[in-house]
Amino acid sequence: MPRTQDTLRILIAADTYPPDVNGAAVFCHRLARHMTRMGHEVHIAAARNDSGPDLVQHTEDATVHRFRSFKAPTHEYYRLCLPWLVEPAMDRLMEEVQPDVVHVQCHYMIGKAAIEAAERRRIRTIATNHFMPENLDPFLPFPDWFCRIVAENSWRDMGRLMGKASVVTTPTPLAAQTMRERAGFDHVLPLSNGIDVDHYQLRPGEEIAPGQRPTVLFVGRLAVEKNVDVLIDAVAATDPALDIGLEIVGDGEQRDVLAEKILALGLQDRVRMRGHVDEDQLRLAYLEADVFCQPGTAELQSLVSLEAMSAGLPVVLADALALPHLVEPGVNGHLFAPGDAADLAAKLEDIVTRSSEQREAMGRRSREIASRHSITKTMEAFEQLYRGADWVDPGQYGKAQGWRPAARRPRRQRTR
Repeated sequence: MPRTQDTLRILIAADTYPPDVNGAAVFCHRLARHMTRMGHEVHIAAARNDSGPDLVQHTEDATVHRFRSFKAPTHEYYRLCLPWLVEPAMDRLMEEVQPDVVHVQCHYMIGKAAIEAAERRRIRTIATNHFMPENLDPFLPFPDWFCRIVAENSWRDMGRLMGKASVVTTPTPLAAQTMRERAGFDHVLPLSNGIDVDHYQLRPGEEIAPGQRPTVLFVGRLAVEKNVDVLIDAVAATDPALDIGLEIVGDGEQRDVLAEKILALGLQDRVRMRGHVDEDQLRLAYLEADVFCQPGTAELQSLVSLEAMSAGLPVVLADALALPHLVEPGVNGHLFAPGDAADLAAKLEDIVTRSSEQREAMGRRSREIASRHSITKTMEAFEQLYRGADWVDPGQYGKAQGWRPAARRPRRQRTR
């Protein structure tokens, strides 16, 4: 695409990017796609997903620059980029691409290299954090006391590195507050990752046949912090007469452990593990389910919960981190005590035993809440930041959570 005076050359630095399957990777891909559709030239800096030297991939959404990486020994798909390899590679990429703005998605490895390379060249930098350092705990082969030290150091590094950016964002007001408290930021902009609400609604003439049993849906990585085992225990604890089923969409390191639990509880006829599915199958999974559950306790936003709400589903979410912001108890769903399978079972039973009219009303309210997170508004906000805005109004989403900035963050860098 030929560049015009209004075209920006954007470099998105992402430690995780598709085919990785997680919220940060999904957001980065959607960000790249939308910025390309808005007429900008988009480059991605990411780790290779396999062995081999640096390479460049040309896709319809962006030019993807993959750096040499090595498999993390404690994670199923995460790849590590070694500093002495990725830092000179990032310098070379910056010289080649000459971006107008750099948007980093975390402060590890590729993000760190991008922040420091952009600072040396005085390139405008936007930093978005999708990650709590404590999320690393399940993958660190160390005792709890040592993991706490690692987390505290990671918070300090986040403040030191992302603090170099012109604007720092994160998906929710709660995450912004935590970053201010733990990483020492003065100002963090809560800016939703955004969701295409219309994509998950029924299309004209489309019909979904009713299922054989009431179905609970979970979508996400099968990781320790997602607590899918609690959801399986909860389904086992529901009234057998209700015949509640569970669909589990996603994959991860807990796959075999969860499969064994399903067999041990005798739930193989009611619980189905579907693994990864494509976008069309995922959309149908939302539309075919009766209720969505997110039992995870480390969610900074939970895009999958927003997708389910966009599809008009009542939700039952763990009362942890950002999830309470998505629930009006008794109106569009319920919150349950994290880790409490009995409480979760009771909340699921409450929803599936309601009339179809009541469930539809809950689903309508879910969709209204999800509509606050319009991806169009999110992308327009990031474009304003890219062009030099010191701050943007987070709009209805931020206001709905009672957030107000104390002051605008001063600009630290000039735009190229």
